[in-house]
Amino acid sequence: MSLQAARRFTGPALILLAAALATVPLFIHGPSCGHDFDFHLVSWLDCLNSWRNGLFYPHWSSSANFGAGEPRFVFYPPLTWMLGAALGAVLPWAAVPAALTYLFLAGSGLATRALARQALDDAPATLAGCAALFSGYTLFTAYERSAFGELAGGFWIPLLLLFALRQSDPAGSVWKRALDGSTLPLALVIAGAWLSNAPLGVMCCYLLAAVALAAALLARSWAPVLRAVLAAGLGLGLASFYVIPAAWEQRWVDIRQVTEDPGEMIENSWLFARHADPALQFHDTELYRVSLLAATMLAVALLGLLVAWKRGKLPADRRWWIPLALIPAAVFFLQLPVSLPVWNLLPKLRFLQFPWRWLAVLEAPMAIFFAAAIWFAGRWRRMAVLSLCTVVFLSAAAAAGRFFYQACYVEDAVPGMLDVYRSGIGFAGTDEYGPPGSDSSLVATGLPVACLVTDPGMTLGAPPTDENADPTVLVWNPTQKSCLATPFSPEPYRIRPEDLRIFANISHPGYLILRRRSYPAWRVKVNGNPIHALPQRDDGLMAVPVQQGRLDVTVDWTTTPDVLVGRSLTCLSLLLLTWLGFLERRLS
Repeated sequence: MSLQAARRFTGPALILLAAALATVPLFIHGPSCGHDFDFHLVSWLDCLNSWRNGLFYPHWSSSANFGAGEPRFVFYPPLTWMLGAALGAVLPWAAVPAALTYLFLAGSGLATRALARQALDDAPATLAGCAALFSGYTLFTAYERSAFGELAGGFWIPLLLLFALRQSDPAGSVWKRALDGSTLPLALVIAGAWLSNAPLGVMCCYLLAAVALAAALLARSWAPVLRAVLAAGLGLGLASFYVIPAAWEQRWVDIRQVTEDPGEMIENSWLFARHADPALQFHDTELYRVSLLAATMLAVALLGLLVAWKRGKLPADRRWWIPLALIPAAVFFLQLPVSLPVWNLLPKLRFLQFPWRWLAVLEAPMAIFFAAAIWFAGRWRRMAVLSLCTVVFLSAAAAAGRFFYQACYVEDAVPGMLDVYRSGIGFAGTDEYGPPGSDSSLVATGLPVACLVTDPGMTLGAPPTDENADPTVLVWNPTQKSCLATPFSPEPYRIRPEDLRIFANISHPGYLILRRRSYPAWRVKVNGNPIHALPQRDDGLMAVPVQQGRLDVTVDWTTTPDVLVGRSLTCLSLLLLTWLGFLERRLS
């Protein structure tokens, strides 16, 4: 390999090394049990279990709600839970969180480097990639929040900016400038963002609209807007197999809790806000941390922009860097109470829950302006800059391991979670994925697969008698006699993630309370006859009316019309994207 060819790989190799250094605390101390860690680990386990049962794209998370399940995979985008399950199939589960974090950090650095290469040389572009993956918000997301879906934004957002601002043929016609080979990858980026994290998808769509409009005004051409419209439409179409069911089926769950919980409301998360409500004290502690990160990142971005502009390190073509320069100002505005009308006016913007989620958009521009500002000519100056940056980056990783890393309790650690999963006890559910009006805290642990009762609204569980147990979790056992019978002979049922079959012979009519939460996608049959209406229960479990005698009860997941629509749009978008690829290749 020639020296020139070797240098081409030096930058990416350094970023891969930097990502490894950023994840060292995870490899030393084990996974960080951040806010979303349990949720993601359970999703990976349930996804892999579904694969082993022949379901490539599962919809039901069977271990949630202590074995009663929830439609988690309908609403949570598939990229992270599929990738985590795939890693879990080949790696020890304790290594999967660190491996996934490494992949996303490395992707963030490489994508930011690719964006920076549009204006900077290889070395400062590599420095920008390292700055992005070591940025405070990236490490905060990885360590304190364990928000793997949002962590993927560090990869998708720089690519969105790269393809949205690319100008391969500035002198060409509007169509040639729009379809210059960037529209197809930009559509794939939009689809990837939506399939990684729904709030990330919302941010990317608004970011694309704003960047395209700014670029169009600067270029005095509709080409950037045309490219953005085509890419957004095809990207959303490509992700329709997830987006359409997730949007349509929200009416079937209590999704409003996502934006109505006091700790997850936009109004309670402004920069450096403080609240008198004791219930928000923990929220305020986290908000203060992320506010410091936001202030630091905004200061670095704006100062880097000013210094780079004064030193003449920004490209002569303002159509590339001015849209990036507007991002820090827009992000700062969205952190302040004065921006509340914007949050209320723009569709789905409140779905982001926290204004500081926009810091994910700030990472790449901040890193590029930072690298452009501090990169000097001369070998010794560059060595000094690289040495100082190395110290800063390693200190950031150490600080993340010290201040952001969340030590696991025994029950939250991977071995403890695996023991619970293999025992079949299951885990607590997610409130927003429960049936409307139901209370997930009423779902008891230890429930049988089916429980015969005469009153369909009967409460099955009771508060625990063990003083060491969680008093908020109800427990069922046969001595409570809340079930008239669990009247099944050996091997009485077949239970898999998305189908259930029960054989029984009961002495009197009543209701079978199934250890499965109600959802319109379930098709219930008793002795081959479909049951269309089930009594509602406060815990959201299915109550199936049955008659005396021999029973054959089946519960199967069905493909609802919205799923068919979503899949059809995805197939159509694939065809259009293929045609677009040939068209762009011909025009360019």
